[in-house]
Amino acid sequence: MPTLDRRAFLELMAAAPLAAAADAAPRAASDLAPELPPPPYRVVTGHAPLALPGMPGPYPGRVVSVWAPGSIDDQGAIVDAVVREMLDRGMRGLTGEASTLAAWRRFFAPDDVVGIKVNAGGVPHVVSSPALVAEICRQLMAVGVEPTRIVVFERFWNQLEAVGYGPHLPPGVELFAAEAGNRRSQNRAYDPGTYVEVDFFGEDDTRSNMMRLVTQRLTKIVNVPNMKDHGAVGATGCLKNVAYGCFSNVARSHARGRTHTRTSVGTFAAVEPLRSKTVLQVMDGLRAVWHGGPFAKTTRYVFEPRRILVGTDPVAIDRLLLDVIDEKRRAEGAVSIWDRSEKTLQFNDTGSRDSDPNVNILIREPGHVEYAGRLGLGEHDLSRIRVDEITV
Repeated sequence: MPTLDRRAFLELMAAAPLAAAADAAPRAASDLAPELPPPPYRVVTGHAPLALPGMPGPYPGRVVSVWAPGSIDDQGAIVDAVVREMLDRGMRGLTGEASTLAAWRRFFAPDDVVGIKVNAGGVPHVVSSPALVAEICRQLMAVGVEPTRIVVFERFWNQLEAVGYGPHLPPGVELFAAEAGNRRSQNRAYDPGTYVEVDFFGEDDTRSNMMRLVTQRLTKIVNVPNMKDHGAVGATGCLKNVAYGCFSNVARSHARGRTHTRTSVGTFAAVEPLRSKTVLQVMDGLRAVWHGGPFAKTTRYVFEPRRILVGTDPVAIDRLLLDVIDEKRRAEGAVSIWDRSEKTLQFNDTGSRDSDPNVNILIREPGHVEYAGRLGLGEHDLSRIRVDEITV
């Protein structure tokens, strides 16, 4: 399976601003689909922001990238011990602490109830890896958080169950999903008092509610997204995992080849208490998807960056992700995630999309990362993002 080594990653980060500038002129001059204007959002919440919200947190514009070529063995299995060292080095690198325990104590205390927001949508090939999730649980327990106060959660139980996290987790850790499998009638797990009201395309149900788990039980959240291409947002990472992963009724933001995700992802992520409680971002880039995401039903579009990105700023991490996915698509001869030409569009034809990396099912909106930055969720400007590279 193709890998992305340290040298390639660093060269990509250095070249990305030049590539973006080179692409800007032809995109502006072409007859392309315009960006949709923001619809009127009405945010309802009774939760006040913390003095220092979790996003962007204490380390805005900081990303620690840990690369370990030995994190996946010759048989394609993730090596638990290497993942443990990657996370340890990443946390110490982010905080500057001499010990791993001290680094985790910067964020968590024994009386916290901690949610680990995984991404199981890429089952079976690209998900928040059980090895990484289990190690996060162990580090929380080392801080003094009881396993019964740790919740590994996702929106859909069918996806969570298919990954099979249970046997990998310490006894007592809870698995939770708000819905059995994307059924809009299942609303009991969502908070009727915390929601976003917005009419995207004239749909009947214009309300998206936040999970009760987030509003009523958890005190802190660790966000564990993957590196994935996405048909609506271009690349899906920290922002979309925690935003669309904690609200109901979000797929309505796409219709007839267009999507409002440029503005909706950041808007949802900024709603309290989600913004304040999401205190740590650990992007699982051991495996990644360069086309057909957010799903990974085949290995055809899977590659192996063999790295994790650690920080508190979801915008900074996702800004790097956009270039990782776009450069991989470029190398594979696929259309850019920034392409807005309707010539590539075959709306809702997932079969054609899955068989041809030059087919889009929606006009993608990678500009959602910049928009989230303008909402104060983090740093979008590459020149202001500091990447500390560590090799294990």
